[in-house]
Amino acid sequence: MSNPMHSSTAQAAADIAACRDLLRCGSRSFYAASFLLPQRFRDPAIALYAFCRIADDAIDCVEGDPVAQAAALAMLYDRLDRIYDGCPIDDPADRALADVVVRFAMPKRLLTALLEGFEWDAEGRRYEDLSGIYDYSARVAGTVGAMMATLMGARSEELVARACDLGVAMQLTNICRDVGEDARNGRLYLPRAWMREVGIEPDEWLKEPVFNEALASVIQRLLDAADALYQRSDAGIAALPMGCRAGINAARYLYSEIGRQVERQGLDSISRRAVVPPQRKLQLLAPILGKAVLSPRYVPAPPLEETRFLVDAVVAATPPQSVAKQAAGVSDRVVWVAELFGQLEERQRVLSMR
Repeated sequence: MSNPMHSSTAQAAADIAACRDLLRCGSRSFYAASFLLPQRFRDPAIALYAFCRIADDAIDCVEGDPVAQAAALAMLYDRLDRIYDGCPIDDPADRALADVVVRFAMPKRLLTALLEGFEWDAEGRRYEDLSGIYDYSARVAGTVGAMMATLMGARSEELVARACDLGVAMQLTNICRDVGEDARNGRLYLPRAWMREVGIEPDEWLKEPVFNEALASVIQRLLDAADALYQRSDAGIAALPMGCRAGINAARYLYSEIGRQVERQGLDSISRRAVVPPQRKLQLLAPILGKAVLSPRYVPAPPLEETRFLVDAVVAATPPQSVAKQAAGVSDRVVWVAELFGQLEERQRVLSMR
């Protein structure tokens, strides 16, 4: 007679293996980065990212067809409903995610928000002001931070809020780096009101994207907004146990350095894409990894209003028995959140080039 528990374990292992194969072929950067995760988080992270990969592909393969995109989104929402109802479709990624949802009390709102970000891209939503950009960034990047923080047990309001701050800051950096690339794909993520303030009509500019000093001022302004959020995340990093400060600080500075590279290139992200040279990365990492020079004083800051719904969802879904455990072992759980933001950025860049 077969052992049901053995069969269930074997099925779960086979599902994760299938998810791993999916990422090995379609998301090589994340697949490689997953090996940096502690084993106990690696498979759950792979399950989460595999579903995100499937959602990306479902929308991307029908780009330009609004009816097909609407149908694809409806299918994804239905699959998510079935996952949370405990009856996933017969697909390895769905079964694996259903297991993660139960084991880690993953709030459904995080995943629906991610789908909303895909939906906003599909419908070509316009962003008039910084709050609109924050709303978008909360969905395509803040969700990743909130999901990984949830997965790793860092579920306090402060830690989730700071993870969301870091994710939004990184997304703003992405936007500033990819202005030209996005424009050539008919997309604009700079605040349109800011462009009009300096005499640029957004729709006309999209027809022929060119760099000028007026556009440079808009890019600089958005980089400044990103820097403010990086600084907010610093307060959270300083409050973490010493053992995890260096890793988070390294990721934060390596990513924000992309913004500095944009500035060194005269803020021209139209004609070329800012890439931080390897030597510069080493220059940054040496002092950061050598010692975590951070202020020990932690001044709490509320979540961004645009990410509050993510923070609230995580806190509300936290099992009572998890609260007492959050202070223990945080250092080896939180340090990997920023790495996942980097992989999200790579995913979006590859998709925008298709």
